[in-house]
Amino acid sequence: MKYVILMFILALYACNSNENQQVEIKSHPSHIYTYTDIDSSSLKYYETDYVPVYSDIYHRDGTRRFLLTTTISIRNNSLVDSAYILRATYYDSYGKELHDYIDSTILLSPLESIEFVVEETEDIGGAGANFIINWAAKEYSDQILIQSIMIGSYGQQGISFLSNSKVIKSVKKK
Repeated sequence: MKYVILMFILALYACNSNENQQVEIKSHPSHIYTYTDIDSSSLKYYETDYVPVYSDIYHRDGTRRFLLTTTISIRNNSLVDSAYILRATYYDSYGKELHDYIDSTILLSPLESIEFVVEETEDIGGAGANFIINWAAKEYSDQILIQSIMIGSYGQQGISFLSNSKVIKSVKKK
């Protein structure tokens, strides 16, 4: 009789757990992005930045993965000039494109910041994942600061660290 009750409870639990499954929804911070259609002929400076991110890191003997949440922070540090974020693309450790985070140009006003989040549950990017950020301005400027912030916790253990972007291409048009 005990086994029949146990089997009934397990079957009931299995049925309920399937009904309660939620579809994974990509979420982003609550920042309201300002999308714009800009005439590309007015843009005189274009830059491509490489941003290292770690969706996980290895620990112990190198066979265990510690999953991390990553925030990409893009900051316009100009007091007067706007910048335009053209593309933000996430790649895995092998250079395979995983996800485009924007589908239209974002206006970044003076001193404005935006963020993109790679959720902790994303486990395919790997320890060598990265973002490529393409942005432009109306004249040459080093006004953009791009950083990735990784954070994770497991039990009472926590880890957090920061990576800075690296300019990999810049074009000045006349």
